[in-house]
Amino acid sequence: MRTKHPDKKSAFSLLSASENQMKFTLTISSTNDSAFTIIRNIYECFQMIGKAVLLSEGKVSEDYIESLEAIKSLQVETKRPIQAIDNLRKIRHGINYYGYTPKKEEADDAILLAKEIFKDILNKTKDKINSQS
Repeated sequence: MRTKHPDKKSAFSLLSASENQMKFTLTISSTNDSAFTIIRNIYECFQMIGKAVLLSEGKVSEDYIESLEAIKSLQVETKRPIQAIDNLRKIRHGINYYGYTPKKEEADDAILLAKEIFKDILNKTKDKINSQS
């Protein structure tokens, strides 16, 4: 991981993009055909939050696991464990690198996860970045 000057402006830009993309993604009807897009988009929205946390701390990482760890470090209370995002990472990895075709049920679970924990994580991240000097 590289270090650089903390960048709150870029962090907030990532959070805004993540929020907008999540809103859009949650409007997509869940089908076997759309499962690929839904799962990938939801996972990437969480990744953007993790990257925003790191950027606000002056860290740059291309490692997906470090972004997930950044989210975990927020210690936010959620309805489901934050570790469930890692399941999305594994599915997305299978999609992108092994041609895995996800099912509607997996997309439905990703949607439910997003509805249960995304806002809490997003809001906690905004609060954390706002409180940084």
